[in-house]
Amino acid sequence: MPCPDFTKYHDKSIRQRCIFSTIWLLLLCTSTIIMAFKTSISPIRWENDQLVLLDQRFLPARLDDYVCDTLEQAAQGIADLVVRGAPAIGITAAYAVYLGYRQHLEDSSYDLDAALKQLESARPTAVNLAWAVREQQRLLDSTSGDASQALLNNAQRIHQQDFTDNIRMGDYAAELIEPGSSVLTHCNAGALATAGYGTALGVIRSAFAQHKLDQVFASETRPWMQGLRLTAWELAADNIPVTLIIEGAASSLFARQQIDWVIVGADRICANGDVINKVGTANLALLARHYGVKFMVTAPTSTIDMHTANGADVEIENRSAQEILGENYAGNEKVTAWNPVFDVTDADWVNAIVTEKGVILQPDRENIRQQMES
Repeated sequence: MPCPDFTKYHDKSIRQRCIFSTIWLLLLCTSTIIMAFKTSISPIRWENDQLVLLDQRFLPARLDDYVCDTLEQAAQGIADLVVRGAPAIGITAAYAVYLGYRQHLEDSSYDLDAALKQLESARPTAVNLAWAVREQQRLLDSTSGDASQALLNNAQRIHQQDFTDNIRMGDYAAELIEPGSSVLTHCNAGALATAGYGTALGVIRSAFAQHKLDQVFASETRPWMQGLRLTAWELAADNIPVTLIIEGAASSLFARQQIDWVIVGADRICANGDVINKVGTANLALLARHYGVKFMVTAPTSTIDMHTANGADVEIENRSAQEILGENYAGNEKVTAWNPVFDVTDADWVNAIVTEKGVILQPDRENIRQQMES
């Protein structure tokens, strides 16, 4: 195995992540599961035979851990947005299957099949959740005897692979960005939404390390304020300057500033290239098209759902009206709120999809299929 050239990453924190990635991969190859080094942002950890999630509901005010000993606790953490972002949800689900299998070994009456269905239903739109459960189920079905170690090893492999793939995607995508560029990102597709580097923010990290970015803008992302609470916090932690905007200011930003790219992640990419992502993404794609701004989606191939033809076939999760209303209009039944979590961005509005396998320009059903089969 050749020694990676970490010197190309000018930012110290990014070099540390790359070194950590290589060390962890070597440890996994020797069945050693003790992490030799922790990244500055570790949203998911396996410690003391427990799944430990950084509770994102309280960021940036405080750093709290949410500890899972059972599949049900992990599923509740996914449903309650303790952990969020499609890749991070998938990683959490992989560990949750191991926890559920452990519960089944300890109590033969524990209905693992029913628990796995409950887990898959925690966030129905994020395709990585179902993907991770299927990966673990396939391993479970093919293993005779005690599958505990195989399931845990596979969860750790998925965890590490996501980190490695994020860095690869960041480098691929950064090649599309010209020096002196300004970019806008939406929601949080960063370390907190992945194994610890990011999809959209991984691109920004890589491009910033290559001195290609003049400005980074981030939308606040209502109602959970992921842009304000999470993206700004992440970028500031890596000493990357960021300017926040309210979503309603995007058109003015495009009209008055030279924005070169909108860069987002995805919770699902359909076979035809339609993108399911945080609500408001489609608005930005339409505005970008109008103003001649390029639009990039960055996601691992595990987010591409070749079994779903287009965005019209995707169940869009709706959450409680209370998340929007808060304490306003309490008891007033005449006021409610519609709270879809995601929207559908038409493939025709996307200039590039970037995965760990490379760049798909002007994505459509055929070039997506070709990359998935490569």
